[in-house]
Amino acid sequence: MKSFKFKQFEIQQSENVFRVGTDGVLLGVLADVEKASNVLEIGTGTGLITLMLAQRNPKAAFLGLDINEDAVALTKANFENAPFQTRLRNIHQDFKSFDTQESFDLIVSNPPYFEESASDKDKMARQTVELNFKQLISQAAGLLSETGLLSVIIPSEAGEVFTSIAKENSLFLSRRVNITGIENSKVKRLVLEFSLQEKNLEESDFTIEKSPRQYSDQYLELTKEFHVFNRS
Repeated sequence: MKSFKFKQFEIQQSENVFRVGTDGVLLGVLADVEKASNVLEIGTGTGLITLMLAQRNPKAAFLGLDINEDAVALTKANFENAPFQTRLRNIHQDFKSFDTQESFDLIVSNPPYFEESASDKDKMARQTVELNFKQLISQAAGLLSETGLLSVIIPSEAGEVFTSIAKENSLFLSRRVNITGIENSKVKRLVLEFSLQEKNLEESDFTIEKSPRQYSDQYLELTKEFHVFNRS
């Protein structure tokens, strides 16, 4: 499968691992990583999100987990080829049984959410078979530092349930980005950030395309340090 080239790094892809997609790119540019010093990604896939976050924060250390051995091998290769490789680690690990004395200032995940899929790689990456929302949230809550954040991208229809489960685990919604695919269409994705501390909710809107296959100025501006785009 063809690799995906960004300005500072390249993502090798595989037929057996969920490929580079818009959701991952969005979380990579929207997650609040600026003040973090220790970051955990749950379900690295190709390693895309961690690599984007590492480019945005040149001081933080990053750890990636994935239950898929093929994804772990692919992430390792992509990390080793990146200019910030010394700050990146990844391991083959089921997050449900992940045990560490470390705490994290930011935990990010593009979690599974489809109930069924015919594809084996999509089944592991996108179904809730291996890791459901409750398991993700409850485990993540115990790994956050006092001021840490859990940042996820999920379908809009899952937002209420995810937020409710988070609250049950003493995680409070602090930021919500409503993402539309095309200008003036309905919200299709949410980037949600949760904190152990109650804060005033910060809410914003984000549009990917101003018309079919024409990226919005908002998207172009946000991703300009990663993609090379023709703005004409």
